[in-house]
Amino acid sequence: MGLDVLKAALPEYAKDLKLNLGSVVGNSKLPEQTLWGTVLVCAIATRSQKVLAELEPEAKSRLSAEAFNAAKAAAAVMAMNNIYYRSMHLIGDPEYGNLRAGLRMNIMANPGAPKADFELWSLAVSAINGCGRCLESHEQVLRKEGVPRETIQEAIKIAAVIHAVGVTLETEQS
Repeated sequence: MGLDVLKAALPEYAKDLKLNLGSVVGNSKLPEQTLWGTVLVCAIATRSQKVLAELEPEAKSRLSAEAFNAAKAAAAVMAMNNIYYRSMHLIGDPEYGNLRAGLRMNIMANPGAPKADFELWSLAVSAINGCGRCLESHEQVLRKEGVPRETIQEAIKIAAVIHAVGVTLETEQS
């Protein structure tokens, strides 16, 4: 299993990551599709080939083809949106908020997965990419959809741990 391979690859100084990886994924209360879509988008967002190689096959086996593609689409569109919206925010000039983005985001209207899953996956990628504006936006949509704060927190914990695993393994390969 990919999780076991990743845990075994982590150095001893990252023992907390080994434990956290097992607990945030292995003990998750999220429904399987929600969980494995979150794992997949986070693996993609880490940019770590090792993390993606270990987690993508398991995600693919646990997700429908539509959910698998929707998760990949969430990672792709958020890679673009996080840069754009974070930059518009960080510039600090509110006039940029009046300008039309003009970026295609059609997938968000019909992603091929339930809206709450797609929004949660988008939030997890936004956490990794550090886009505060996207985090706020997706959190608000999720809360309006009735998603509890604990679910949102769980997705962010998964993002944090998978990202840390990716950073650590990439550092060790250097």
